[in-house]
Amino acid sequence: MRFFSLRQTSRAVLLSMSMSAGLVLSFSAQAATVNSATASKTNASAEQSNVNRLTPANSTDGIIALVNENAILKSDLIDAITQTQARAQAAGEPIANSAQLQSEVLNALILRELQLSLVKRVGLNPNEADINQRLGQIAQAEGLGSIAALQQRLDADQPGSYATLRAKLIEDAAIQSLQQRQISSRVRISEQDIDAFLASPEAKRLNQSEYQTVHVRVPYMDDYSRLSEAQRAEALKVAQALRARLLEPNVDVAAAVTASQGSYAIPIQGGDMGFHKAASLPTELSSEITKLDVGAVSAPLLTPEGIDIIKLADKKESDKMLIPQWNTRHILIKVDELQTDALAEQKINDLYEQLRSGADFSGLASTYSDDPGSAGRGGDLDWVSAEDMVGPFEAVMKNTAVGDYSAPFKTQFGWHILKVEGKRQEDVSEQYRRNMARQALYQRLAPQAKEDWLQELRAGAYIQVLG
Repeated sequence: MRFFSLRQTSRAVLLSMSMSAGLVLSFSAQAATVNSATASKTNASAEQSNVNRLTPANSTDGIIALVNENAILKSDLIDAITQTQARAQAAGEPIANSAQLQSEVLNALILRELQLSLVKRVGLNPNEADINQRLGQIAQAEGLGSIAALQQRLDADQPGSYATLRAKLIEDAAIQSLQQRQISSRVRISEQDIDAFLASPEAKRLNQSEYQTVHVRVPYMDDYSRLSEAQRAEALKVAQALRARLLEPNVDVAAAVTASQGSYAIPIQGGDMGFHKAASLPTELSSEITKLDVGAVSAPLLTPEGIDIIKLADKKESDKMLIPQWNTRHILIKVDELQTDALAEQKINDLYEQLRSGADFSGLASTYSDDPGSAGRGGDLDWVSAEDMVGPFEAVMKNTAVGDYSAPFKTQFGWHILKVEGKRQEDVSEQYRRNMARQALYQRLAPQAKEDWLQELRAGAYIQVLG
């Protein structure tokens, strides 16, 4: 049987502390690496008491560690160890209650306490809607129809369990937000870094384009070194005739090959090769194929075996990201401390009536709109994507015909009327590739940045592990 590695314990601790509700905490195994001095002291102390390891049976609750102004109790450690073992057992990787396990679990608790203290100092408060969404997911996973049903079940099993779970979710969300803030401030990725990544072999996986190629070869009649000038000229003549036929749109490749064969003594090889990714093609061919436009045919390529001709029949760009964009204008009447909602609504309705009477939209926007960024341009927002706009604006924009304007509607900013001047499909493939490259670089650099931050956090704290 495969046993749970102690190097995984720190992550397992934090995963298992809320196992009963399926809660997953965002901690990596690196998050619980102890510095050598503290680890040596803790392990030495634990080794001396191997026969008296903490268990529910032999523990008298008390403080096991001091972390700045806070304390970790023996009962906290016992609960975390028990849950770690339970989760490891459920994963088929049982782990014994050893001195090293206790040291690793305690270290994970210390790091969690340090992060929670920092969360309080910086005032991070998770969004209630996010917490409720997570509780709803847990309820659904448990086969329950609502958060209320989850609360009833948990509290029926053990009073106060639901409140404990909710508090744990809030802590976890705050820790995750804190980690993201700290790591993103440490991971610096420049445009030059992205360019270098995109030029690397690793970036080939970002290009998933598939090429439908026609690859035909006019073989030589003999070894190239023994060919006469007449034989070489004859092979080139056949290749050029075949290339001319392949240039025709919607060409029947087999028919073109047959027509070009004529009296040439050696059968022409190849045909329609179907779709392939460029990376899966021979290097000398992929470099030619990726240069071609769809429908184009390469010049005859002389090789030791014969004369090759390549046509790019079609191309599937799976990384091609086409998104709809709208060329939009709007008029905004703000709702703020100087203008009530009722007054703003009255103003926007008056402007709407003027539009219906034939008033110029851009003129009204220039005169009356409270949006300083677009009013000077007649309300022009330029080309915008759906995700660029707040929900109500997006919904109205999508349902307004090109050349038409909307009825007044309200967003968090105030009252609007919008006009759609145009609509297009915009290719954001390059932006997508750069975003993917940035994400890949971030994933590569983030673990070390997180490890460095946690080590600094621990080094700057007062920590005392009691024997």
